[in-house]
Amino acid sequence: MIGTIFNVIMILVGSTIGSLFKKGIKKEYHDVLMTAMGLVALSIGVNAIVQYMPTSTYPVLFIVSLALGGVIGQMLNLEDKFNSAVSKYSKGDLAQGLSTAILLYCIGTLSILGPVEAAVNQNYTYLITNGILDGITSIVLASTFGFGIALSAVAVFLWQGAIYVMALFMENAINTDIMNEVNIISGILILMSGLGILNIKAFKTMNYLPALAIVPVMFVIFRFFS
Repeated sequence: MIGTIFNVIMILVGSTIGSLFKKGIKKEYHDVLMTAMGLVALSIGVNAIVQYMPTSTYPVLFIVSLALGGVIGQMLNLEDKFNSAVSKYSKGDLAQGLSTAILLYCIGTLSILGPVEAAVNQNYTYLITNGILDGITSIVLASTFGFGIALSAVAVFLWQGAIYVMALFMENAINTDIMNEVNIISGILILMSGLGILNIKAFKTMNYLPALAIVPVMFVIFRFFS
């Protein structure tokens, strides 16, 4: 958990630094930062899709997972519940910024592979690298949305911690094929977030998070009937 703790600390430090800039930031600069973050999210999402789509073992798996995950998320009304919870403690667009931060920090190759590599091989390189990147990103996000972005550190700790624990007990069950499918969906979710920030198309991105849990379930089913 050393790498995860470092990651969390970097987010807290970055959020603190970024929130100091927010106090005196002008609207035109705020708009520039918003556009920059939207473009960054788009770039990360497209890169993940392009990188992992060609290596997909089951090309329809991400489609089925997104569809089922979206339906489950809609039934649970995750997006509205998330926004309602955040709005109780903050005004403005923090909910959008926080959901974007959680997606960028948690739904990425380094954030997923890092805990696995740490648990299986005691290699913290991925998590240290991820922590540095998240620290820089949190400066930009906090300068735009405020210190509330620091709340994403809790999500990062729980997310990476859960993956770390599961990797310890499921070392032989984790394979490259599952990780590829997860990364494809991760890229799509981040892409959706970027489109929302740029006001191109508003998505209830949080409602699609269950798709990540659908992947391993569908993978087992496909393998069983193949």
